[in-house]
Amino acid sequence: MPHVKVNLPIKAPAADAWEAVTRLEDYATYMEVVESVTVLGETETGTRTSAWSVLLKGSVLEWVEEDELDEENRVMSFSQVSGDLDKFLGYWRVDDAGDGTSVVTFSADFEIGIPLLADMLNPVATRALRENSEHMLRAIEQRLTVAS
Repeated sequence: MPHVKVNLPIKAPAADAWEAVTRLEDYATYMEVVESVTVLGETETGTRTSAWSVLLKGSVLEWVEEDELDEENRVMSFSQVSGDLDKFLGYWRVDDAGDGTSVVTFSADFEIGIPLLADMLNPVATRALRENSEHMLRAIEQRLTVAS
């Protein structure tokens, strides 16, 4: 299964970075690659369901995922429950780097679901997902930098 992992040091306290990461409904207002994220519901245990529409290399990718928030460790795990990919799961994590800075990490595994074309499509999809993830992390960084 292809894997993408990107991280970015951000000059903002971990609590602020965590809040930005978990406010999915704000993403479309400041991330060019995100068309929309709608939080569909949340359980008492903190499991959220969210619907996503994201631009990926000129195409729209849509899915619904379940998000598990671990507030103590600042980890938001996600797993696609339906959508354009065969599988899509991973996490966002915010680590306190000290000195009022943090490191935000995005990690994901995915399957396109077309086995005969996997050797050709997986490297292209991996590169595109990495670029989108880097863009999203830089957008979070810029939002937090402007806010402080």
